[in-house]
Amino acid sequence: MDTNSPSAVDRIDAAIARIETQISARAEASDALARRHAALRARMAEAVAALDDVIARETSD
Repeated sequence: MDTNSPSAVDRIDAAIARIETQISARAEASDALARRHAALRARMAEAVAALDDVIARETSD
């Protein structure tokens, strides 16, 4: 038996560490996407409100 090669437990621990790293990266990406989505929704709401104001002024003339 090669004493320099990692044991099954070591390989499992390494695999778990890689999985946890990926979970963390996905959570961060998801949070960033949620923040961008919220900002876009806010800007779209402002744009629709501005268009509503323009339409209201045009119909009141």
